[in-house]
Amino acid sequence: MNETVVLQELQGGLWHTTHPSRFQQIVEHGAIVPEPDIPDAERWCTGSGQKHYPYVRTLGGVSLFDFEGFDPASYAEKCPISNWHEFVPFRKLWQCAVWIEIDRERAASKLVSGADLTARWKSEAAYGHMIMPYIEAAYIGDLFLSAIKRAFVVRAGQKEFEPIELAAPTIQSRHSE
Repeated sequence: MNETVVLQELQGGLWHTTHPSRFQQIVEHGAIVPEPDIPDAERWCTGSGQKHYPYVRTLGGVSLFDFEGFDPASYAEKCPISNWHEFVPFRKLWQCAVWIEIDRERAASKLVSGADLTARWKSEAAYGHMIMPYIEAAYIGDLFLSAIKRAFVVRAGQKEFEPIELAAPTIQSRHSE
């Protein structure tokens, strides 16, 4: 699955991405949580320790991609060192990813937009903490499953999205990890 095809599907939405095995942890917990039971060695940009954790993590938030109005070319001009390519279509290390679309209305009360998050990061001069300016949004606190609109898996070598059934009592993809 290539970046362009996946980005077209993500366009306009508010998304969280994770590994399929971590998605199962989300389902079991009933929410996407700011501090999941994952070793720091397996988290994004934690190698330099707590002093340099991603900015959203320091706020007790869940990191989200906001692709509303996103244009890769203009974004590359504005934020040339942003690493969004590392996640779309999936982390190269993983060779797959679950993309979880979040309902903006259900998340609105605890959602910090990408623009507001970037402004806050700048005003706090939190430059030691990683952020993807303007396209990274934050949900402060546990993001419950009721806020999920849909989810799908993308995998290297596959040409189609693999939808994940969101019906209770279990959430499964057609293929288990």
